Amino acid sequence: MGEHRITEAELQQRIVQAAGLYGWRVAHFRPARTVQGWRTPMQGDVGVPDLILARDGRVLLAELKSDRGRPTPDQELWLEALGDHGRLWRPADWIKINSELLRRHR
Repeated sequence: MGEHRITEAELQQRIVQAAGLYGWRVAHFRPARTVQGWRTPMQGDVGVPDLILARDGRVLLAELKSDRGRPTPDQELWLEALGDHGRLWRPADWIKINSELLRRHR
């Protein structure tokens, strides 16, 4: 029997749960179905990372991808612009993600 691959949605759920346990504030903007199709209400540059996390004056913006997923060019521009605040997280990174969420800001 094959190994279960963690989907992007499952990864997001794990991160949101862990972040809540560790005292992070978390935001995710979900798309909604409109008469024009699926849309995420927003203004500005497209490609905003999936999660915004904040705790103790520290802010992280995380783009989530499956282990094989690739960021779009717009997502890459966001991650580049975010510098040390941007993250590209995949299921294979779970131990590193959990450690970063657990670690206290100094």
